[in-house]
Amino acid sequence: MLGAMASDFQRRKISGVFGAMDHDGDGYLTEADFRALTARWLDLRGTDASTPDGQRLTGIMMGWWGTLDDAAGGGGKVSLEQVLRVVDELPRMPGAVTGTAEAMFEAVDENGDGVISAAEYDRLIAAWNGVGTPSEDVFALLDTDGDGRLSREEFTGHWFEFWAGDDPAAPGSRVFGRV
Repeated sequence: MLGAMASDFQRRKISGVFGAMDHDGDGYLTEADFRALTARWLDLRGTDASTPDGQRLTGIMMGWWGTLDDAAGGGGKVSLEQVLRVVDELPRMPGAVTGTAEAMFEAVDENGDGVISAAEYDRLIAAWNGVGTPSEDVFALLDTDGDGRLSREEFTGHWFEFWAGDDPAAPGSRVFGRV
């Protein structure tokens, strides 16, 4: 089984994100879980799916659900082991990871100014983790050039490190907070 190839560190970081995304706690990611995550994120932004911003975020998140479901076999329910099998393949598919990073950058960059502010990043962490997780120290770690914001390039690199990497010291390993 390919999922067995995941290191303990990869399993730990992916398990944390998986658990945060599994809204109903049934051990599977489903469309309903992605809709709940999207609703939580919209609520943190103070908007809903009827606004242009809400429609854009919903489209990105539901597109990501469709991509994940397809990559895991298209059954409508994705287990942690299936996610880990997909993660095992990602280092050989950098375009897929950076494509997802581009979409997520658009989702996080609420005001469309081409960078992610600390406040925008904080809402990402709160939405994905479902709790008020401190993010200031992680944001500072991700802001590799120290300019107080995350560029598209910084975010894409960190996103790739998180999903396809296996280095606990890499800043991107903390995209969703401390592991």
